[in-house]
Amino acid sequence: MPDDAPKGKKWADHRKVINAILFRTRTGIPWRDLPERYGPWETAAGRHRRWSLDGTWQRIADRLRIDAATGEELIASIDSTTVRAHQHAAGAAKRGTQRGTNRTDLKHSGAPGAD
Repeated sequence: MPDDAPKGKKWADHRKVINAILFRTRTGIPWRDLPERYGPWETAAGRHRRWSLDGTWQRIADRLRIDAATGEELIASIDSTTVRAHQHAAGAAKRGTQRGTNRTDLKHSGAPGAD
C-alpha cells in the first residue's frame, strides 16, 4: 500500500477505504450513497481516483498474481459455459405465463399538448 503523503494529515485507514471502494464496485451505488460505516464518501472516491491514476490498483493486482511459495505468476481462467445459471438468472419465463402478452392499448387523452 502507498505510504502516507509526506505533507498534510495522515491518511484514513486503507482497509476501511478499500472496503468502501469494493462495496461501491459490488453494488454500483453512487459515491454519495456510500454507507456511513465506511467514512466520508469523498475519502473513498478520492483515494480510488488517485490510485487509478497513479497505477496503485495495477501494482496491487500484479502482486496478487504472484504465488508466494514459488514466486511465479498465477494464471486462472473461468469458462462461463460450465457455470450453470439459476432459472431466474437465465431469464426463463415463469410457469403458466407468456412474455409480451400484457400489452395495454394507449388512447389519446385529447388534452392540449398531449400529442
